[in-house]
Amino acid sequence: MKKFLDSLSDEDAADVIAAMKMVTKDGIRAAKHVEGEIYEVKAEGDKQTFRVLFAQEGERDQVLLALEAFSKKQQRLPRETIELAKRRLREWRARGRRAR
Repeated sequence: MKKFLDSLSDEDAADVIAAMKMVTKDGIRAAKHVEGEIYEVKAEGDKQTFRVLFAQEGERDQVLLALEAFSKKQQRLPRETIELAKRRLREWRARGRRAR
């Protein structure tokens, strides 16, 4: 996520962060359910729209774990992007189990 934000203009990065903060403030209803535990939030940038796929983590789902972020170029979310987010979530959880 950091690499993605660093690649954006300051204004676009602020828009993406603001969209994620809205989910933090308003809860999961501020996002769109994609599949399984994966949700999507959209951010309107200066000249384009951005999407962030994330999952809720933590004992009370208090952590928003960003799994993939990209510029929205089409209406439909590509299947391979959803699968990438799901794989990253599995890998994140596997690392957490090993650390215990």
